[in-house]
Amino acid sequence: MKVPASDIKTGASSAGALLRQWRDIRGKTQLDLSFDAGVSQKHISFVESGRSVPSRQMLLDLAQALEVPLRERNELLLAAGYAPSYSDPALDTPAMTSINRALRRMLRQHEPFPAIVMDRYWNVLMTNEAAPQLFNCFIDMSARPTPRNLLHLMFDPDGMRPFVANWPQTARGLLARVYREAVGHVIDERTRALLEELTRYPGVKPEWRAPTPADALPMIPLTFVKDDVRLEYFSMITTVGTPQTITAEELRLECMFPANDSTESEHGRFVRAHSGLRLAPH
Repeated sequence: MKVPASDIKTGASSAGALLRQWRDIRGKTQLDLSFDAGVSQKHISFVESGRSVPSRQMLLDLAQALEVPLRERNELLLAAGYAPSYSDPALDTPAMTSINRALRRMLRQHEPFPAIVMDRYWNVLMTNEAAPQLFNCFIDMSARPTPRNLLHLMFDPDGMRPFVANWPQTARGLLARVYREAVGHVIDERTRALLEELTRYPGVKPEWRAPTPADALPMIPLTFVKDDVRLEYFSMITTVGTPQTITAEELRLECMFPANDSTESEHGRFVRAHSGLRLAPH
């Protein structure tokens, strides 16, 4: 079946607009991109203006040079009329078996401290046993909707928020993390929607959505307080190197570590003392 010339021109124009958008996001000129991708500046200009129909491989080369996330590379290919190149399998499917096993091993090895696997939008996909054990010391996690979202858990007045020391500073730091850790360092529509939901919680100020350099801390301390016990943690994030699927690229393993000796020694006692106890926040 022959594709109408008008459809080809429309696809080229759509792909060109997306390509130009990503080049602007990365702050690159056409000349910069031509050097990085090994494509002539004139050809890039023709592609962006819709005057030239790029090949599939050229689009992939340009996307690679612009560090376009895999999900958005599929969108670029679709805009040009090509089939997507990157799959988005569920974490429990055969295609993700090796990564799934590695994540579960890392989760186990981080016991007795919490470790959580999240997707691009902070939805919890997997945890070790320590994560729900700790959070259940403060709230009834079974009452929260699934998939559980770590940011909603921290911002919700009916969640962990009443137990977070210096919550305003922590909340600002978490919002800054959303921008810093966004896949491809770009806020997509779903991430923007998540930010909108978070700003609807009471006490969240609109200006917090514009992080300042002071908010972009290399490490955000997370301190929980209950019954005169103060537990201080920090997190380290692990991502999949050279991912071949969208799922793998968007995974994040967050491991919580005690920030001091007192928390390291108190953590186990606190969890044991509150196991099975589900008190509503005051």
